[in-house]
Formats: sequence, structure tokens, C-alpha cells
Amino acid sequence: MAKGKVEAYINEILSTKGAMLFSVIDPLDHKSVDEAIKTADSVVKGGADLVLVGGSIGAQGELLDMVSKGIKEKIDVPLVLFPGNISTLTKYADAVYFMSLLNARNPYWITQAQMLAAPVVKHMKIEPLPVGYIVIYPGGTVGWVGDVNFVPREKPKIAANLALAGEYLGNRIIIVDTGSNPRIQHSGPAPREMLSAVKSEINVPLVAAGGIATVQDAKNALAGGADIIQVGTVFEGNSAASKKAQLFSKIVKEEGAKKLK
Repeated sequence: MAKGKVEAYINEILSTKGAMLFSVIDPLDHKSVDEAIKTADSVVKGGADLVLVGGSIGAQGELLDMVSKGIKEKIDVPLVLFPGNISTLTKYADAVYFMSLLNARNPYWITQAQMLAAPVVKHMKIEPLPVGYIVIYPGGTVGWVGDVNFVPREKPKIAANLALAGEYLGNRIIIVDTGSNPRIQHSGPAPREMLSAVKSEINVPLVAAGGIATVQDAKNALAGGADIIQVGTVFEGNSAASKKAQLFSKIVKEEGAKKLK
């Protein structure tokens, strides 16, 4: 499959700036459609390179259409769907994470949902981004919904081998996600050594997601090997979302510059 405009955009930014900031907007986690749209607009003004709409449970139908259309009218960066299932699709997006949950116990999340969604994605003319998705303990909502065989936090080689298998299967982006979860014991972002192990095995962009709540978390993830940090909860319903995004964007630029040296 040829690379589309959004994938080319991601690769171009990484080649020129070294790192990227993705912001996740989950319509179900905002008080209103207007608040979700405002948050997306704010984080882009603060420096986010791409906006994702969706989540593990996932808005759908009219709500998803309204939020996506509203965001698309406001921002000048790509709008990508982060689907929770086959119904988390809308024609108002530029692209979709066409994900295979590589460590799911249930084959539905590996290939069956993808089979059902593929003709809809084609009909809607949404660009599919081939994504290999790996969930690390504790996994949050995505772990429960996706019936995941969690990668232990102290076993980086398992994550690295899963990522390599994903690349060999044709995934052109790998995501390592701990889920959106509170900072309980043994929680938080993926360990730095795990990100380093994964990045050492693959030749495609690596996204670190889940538990990235501070600029230090972001710095550790990027220094550990992530090319992209994916942040959601910290921006949600935040009146200072733009300022928060600026802080994260600054770290992304600094760490990205180091990667290019």
C-alpha cells in the first residue's frame, strides 16, 4: 500500500524535526462538543503536530461526526481517528489508525475488526495508517476492552519482539501504550528501557502513549527512544490546554533536535 498524505506528513516532520507531539481528544471525556473542539484548537495552537479523536470505548455516530467536523474546521494539522471499534469512523477525518492489537488474546482485535472496517474505510476515503498496537501493564481501559495479554513492565524484550513482528507484518507505526490510568504503583508511562529496547529493533516510528502526564515523562520517553509522544488526559477540559501543550511541544523540539545530531 502506497503512503498517503498523513503518513508522508508524519515521516517528513520526523525527518526534519526529529520528534512529534500527538494530542488525543476523546469526546466522551469532555463536557460538551464545544469543549472538545476548543481543547483540540488550543493544543494545536500550543504546538501539537497532529490531533487524534477517539478512545478505548469510543464516541461514534452523530457525536463523533460533530466533534470531528468541528475540529477539522479549526485546525491546520491532520485529524486522525483513534478507533475503539469498527463504529468509530467518520468521513470528517483525514486518516485512521488502522490498528492491530498485537498482544490481544481475542483474535477479533488482531484481524477480525479490521476485516469488518476495511471496506468502510475505503468507502469513506479515509487514509489508513498501518499501526501495530502493544499494551503494557496495567493497560487501563484499552487493556480491559481489548482482552490484552499484558506485557510485563520488567520484560522489555517481549515488547521489542512484538514490535519487530508487527513491522514484519507490515505495520508502519508502532505504539507502546500503558493505557490512560492513574499513577498507581507500577503505573505511569512505559519504562525508558522498554522504549529503548523496542526502538533498537524496529525501523518505523515509535509512539509512546499512556501515563505521560508531565514534561519530564515526555522527556524520558523521547530520550528513551520514542519518536512521538501521544498525550490525552493532561489536556482534557483544561482551560490552560494551550499553555500545557506549549510546554510539551518545547520538550519535543529539544529532544527532537538531539535525535537529528
